Amino acid sequence: MLNGKHIILGITGSIAAYKAAMLCRLLVKEGAEVRVIMTPLAKQFITPLTMATLSKHPILVEFFNPENGEWNSHVSLGEWADMLLIAPATANTLAKMTTGIADNLLLTTYLSARSVVAVAPAMDLDMYAHTTTQQNLRTLAERGVEIIEPAAGELASGLVGKGRMAEPEEIVERVREILGGVKKKSLEGKRYIVTAGATIEPIDPVRYITNHSTGKMGYAIAEELARRGAEVKLISGRTALAVPKGVERIDTLTAEDMYNAAVSEWQDADGAVMCAAVADYTPKTVADRKLKKSDDDMRIELRRTKDIARELGASKGNRTLVGFALETDNEEANAEGKLERKNLDFVVLNSLRDEGAGFRGDNNKVTLIDRNGREEHPLMSKKKVAEIIVDKIEKLNNK
Repeated sequence: MLNGKHIILGITGSIAAYKAAMLCRLLVKEGAEVRVIMTPLAKQFITPLTMATLSKHPILVEFFNPENGEWNSHVSLGEWADMLLIAPATANTLAKMTTGIADNLLLTTYLSARSVVAVAPAMDLDMYAHTTTQQNLRTLAERGVEIIEPAAGELASGLVGKGRMAEPEEIVERVREILGGVKKKSLEGKRYIVTAGATIEPIDPVRYITNHSTGKMGYAIAEELARRGAEVKLISGRTALAVPKGVERIDTLTAEDMYNAAVSEWQDADGAVMCAAVADYTPKTVADRKLKKSDDDMRIELRRTKDIARELGASKGNRTLVGFALETDNEEANAEGKLERKNLDFVVLNSLRDEGAGFRGDNNKVTLIDRNGREEHPLMSKKKVAEIIVDKIEKLNNK
């Protein structure tokens, strides 16, 4: 898959640098020509000799060879590469990439690179979750840098959480996809709409009714559809997430807004994934001034909102329609009922009773239910869940 590809492997000062040895070996085995650039601190975690042996090329660390003055040209390196892959990428390096700091050979090569750039973050969970790191990742993604999401698990600190660099096999798979291998354009020419996030139903100018959805699952699905070549309209409730690369976002606020946008975009779509957490009820009247508290109880009369999935299902025809069911009891029965009532092709069932899955987190545990049965999947990242869902959509298209 990678035969003849030129890949610069950047290694930064992280304990995860030990994984770079296997990553390099796998890339070379795939037929890629790999040149390794290490930051000075990276040499404290893995030796240049190891990486030189595996890559079959001298390792680059400094701007020039102090023994003979030979210059390691970051400009030439940037022109040579088909991909600059930084794995592991520390919080420090990500911050410098965002702000354009060029204080080592790897960073100057990044600024000179004309190729695709990918990073595989690796750090402790608090560093990864920090607002600054998340903003830096969003900024890099908006600039076209491919982010290879870290995994959740036991970290070098002894803590358990998200921040562990993706495994070398997973990174190589992403490299294949990015450079034109697996699944790249399998949905080219198809148009999909994806709803994501929570709707907000105002009570007065200050208060509103909503839920805990962050939109992460829907955004992951939109990103995966686009990565496979589909034209994607992401109809989004309020969220702090960055727009995935290659996706057009349509911002909405209320259930009524989302309904109108979905019905409008459905006319020209080949399919839709209804992932948003849409309010089932909305206040019957919205006060134009802040409602003042009193010593009495307050009652707010609610009316039913329009059912987006059911509306799209009524005019589905041969198109693909996927729904989500988040349940707390009678999960499968409720999901199967939704499958029939809304004329869906399949339902993605997730339960709030599954620890570590559902709202706010980066993982999910799902069961895909259609008229032929069900597929249960273990707890995994929402990105991986998105791949499984889009795989099933592709199978439906190919029938």
